[in-house]
Amino acid sequence: MKNTKETNIIFWGTPELCIPYLNTLKEAGYTIQAIVTTPDKPVGRKQILTPSATKVWGIAHNIKILQPEKLDALFEQELKTLSPDISIVVAYGRIIPQSTIDIPSHGTLNVHYSLLPRWRGASPVEAAILAGDNSTGVSIQKMKYELDAGDVIAEESITLKGGEFSEDLKQSLTEKGSALLANILPNYLEGLIQTKPQNPSEISKCGIISKSDGEINLGESPTLLWRKYRAYKPWPGIFFFDETGKRIKITQARFDQGEFIIEKIIPEGKKETDWKHYKQ
Repeated sequence: MKNTKETNIIFWGTPELCIPYLNTLKEAGYTIQAIVTTPDKPVGRKQILTPSATKVWGIAHNIKILQPEKLDALFEQELKTLSPDISIVVAYGRIIPQSTIDIPSHGTLNVHYSLLPRWRGASPVEAAILAGDNSTGVSIQKMKYELDAGDVIAEESITLKGGEFSEDLKQSLTEKGSALLANILPNYLEGLIQTKPQNPSEISKCGIISKSDGEINLGESPTLLWRKYRAYKPWPGIFFFDETGKRIKITQARFDQGEFIIEKIIPEGKKETDWKHYKQ
């Protein structure tokens, strides 16, 4: 097997949660040939063109940045000239063609935040919280052109106690995922890991979260409201419409002895206020 410093990696990723993976790979001595990330996007009220977190990291470490508008034949040819040993995908944000997946000599690995085949799709952390799962985890799969359907190379579970928020859970899974990736890479590259096909009878799926998913009905069960509050914080948050049709966003709540207790809200067009004060 090649020395880790001679293993050429193409890293695919966009958001901030990718940074621990990049740091871990770099610290382990791997060569990150290039980072593939989405094109810069306008952000904020002034729509300032802003690079992704991975692009910023890559520039700081003198790594080649690739931001293809399309994953077409021209882009594939550029990847082939790099002769990568492996591609690693962590929250890239686009569907990758099979012909691109197959370019590296050791294929393409993907890190997914669930115990596959449970919660294939774009929002596995939120889905686990919403369903009240007792556990979740991180899976590393050998990627193929079917959503989260690749053979599993490694996985690690986390026990859920029922009070986790999505952002905190993602951070915990990122810590476990980056460490797991570094641990399994040497054996994977040497061909010493036997992959495990996913069981079709255990498949469950989750989709892309939209702003409208945050709408609630105060008549829903307290347990479900608590799950939605934890899953959708900070975005899209949970909200309801009062009798006048105004949108009320719940910004602070807790779950106590089976009750979902609202503490702070933001009424439409106003500043944050106490729920008790607003109801008076």
